[in-house]
Amino acid sequence: MSASAPFRPRHMKLSVLTAALQELTPRERRDPDPDLAIEEWLEYAREIGAPNIQLSAALHPDVSDVPAAALLDPVANTLDLREPFDARRAARVRAAMCASAVGLSDLAYFDNMLAADAGVRRRKHEFMLRVFDAAAMLGVDGVCGFVGRNPQLQMDANLVMFEEVFVPLLAAAKARGLTYRVEQCPMPGWTVNDAWHNNIAYAPGPWIALHRICEKHGVGDQFRIHYDPSHAILMGQDTRSVFQYLKDAGYAFLVAGFHVKGQVIDPRGLAAWGYGGQTLQRGDWHGAMPADDPAAQSSAWKKQTVFSQHELPGTARHDPLGYLQNRTVDWLDHQLAARELLPLDPANTYLVVEHEYPPARVQDRALLAPLLAGSIAFVKAIDEAAAAMYALQHEMLPRQGIPVQGVGREAYRS
Repeated sequence: MSASAPFRPRHMKLSVLTAALQELTPRERRDPDPDLAIEEWLEYAREIGAPNIQLSAALHPDVSDVPAAALLDPVANTLDLREPFDARRAARVRAAMCASAVGLSDLAYFDNMLAADAGVRRRKHEFMLRVFDAAAMLGVDGVCGFVGRNPQLQMDANLVMFEEVFVPLLAAAKARGLTYRVEQCPMPGWTVNDAWHNNIAYAPGPWIALHRICEKHGVGDQFRIHYDPSHAILMGQDTRSVFQYLKDAGYAFLVAGFHVKGQVIDPRGLAAWGYGGQTLQRGDWHGAMPADDPAAQSSAWKKQTVFSQHELPGTARHDPLGYLQNRTVDWLDHQLAARELLPLDPANTYLVVEHEYPPARVQDRALLAPLLAGSIAFVKAIDEAAAAMYALQHEMLPRQGIPVQGVGREAYRS
C-alpha cells in the first residue's frame, strides 16, 4: 500500500460572457461613456456570483454589416472600441475590477474573419486588432472568436484563404503575447444559402488541418480551441469522443478553455429534418431571391432551430437517455472527460457560462440575475463534483491499490 496523500480536488475557474445581457447599461448612457458598460457589468457579475467575466466586443450597431434583426443571438459590444483602447481606459477598467473584486477571463469578438467582401473583412480585422490591443492592455492572455468562412468558396479553398488572411491575425496575436481561442459553432444561419458549416473550424478534423497550417507559419501556439459542448451536440457528437479523438491524434493540447452552454435536441424536429436542419421553405428567401428584410433573413437560423435549442446550464432536465444519444450535454462526464483526456491545468482553465436559452433571454437586469446566479451555481457544483471524482478515481484509490468500480461512459459508444 502506498503512502496516503491529502485529498486535493482541482477546480476550474468560473466566468460569464457579458452578451448574456446586451443592454445592461442603456445605449443612451453608454454610447457617450463607453467604459460605463464594463463598470456596470463587473458590478452585476459580483451580484450574481461570477468571479470573472468574458468581456464581449462587437462592431457598434452603427457600423455593423449584419443588422441585429438578422441575428439569432444578438452580440454585445460591452467593450466599445469605436475609439482605440488606451492607457486611460485600461486604468479605469482595472480600477472597476478592483472595486468589484471581479476579474477578466478573456475578451471575445465573434465575427466572420473570412468574409468574402474585402472591405468588410478589412473592417473586421482592424476591429480584431483593437480587441487584441485591449486584451494586452488589460493583462489577459487570450481572445475568443471564430474563424468563419467565405461562403463563396468551397472548404479546401477556404483553407487557402485561411493561410492568406487569418494567419497574419495570429502573427499579430503572437506579437502581443496572446492566444486566439476558436469557438467551434458551425454557424448554420450566418448566411441565407444552404451551407451548414459557415465557420470552418467546427470539429477536430478541421482544427487539426488548420493547426498544421499555423505550425508551418510559426503561429501554432497562437491557435487554440475554446470548446463549447452545445455545438458538439448540434452535430451529433459527444464531448468524451471528441476529446478522445484529439488525444488519439496527438492534438489534445488544442483545447484551452470552455464555453459552458448546452444544446437540447428535439426528437420531433430531428425526425422531420435530420441533423443539418431545414434547407427549404425557411422564409429567408422570397421565391428565387434572398429576402431583403433582415428579420426574414434571420429565418436562415431554422437550419438549426427546427431541431435544437440552446440550454443555459442547469435549466434542462436530467436525461440519461439523452446523454447516451448525444442529444443533450452530460455535464458531469464533460468535466470528467476534460480532466481525464486533456492535458489541462484545471486551476488555470476557465469555464465561461454563455446564456443563449431563448425563453430565458430576458433583457431585464433584475429578472435575469437569479437565472444567471443559479446557472453559475450549477456549473460550480458540477465542476466540484467532477474534480472530487477525478481525485478519488485517479489519485486517491490508485495510491492505495484500491480498484475503481464500474466502467463509466466510453468514447465512440452511444
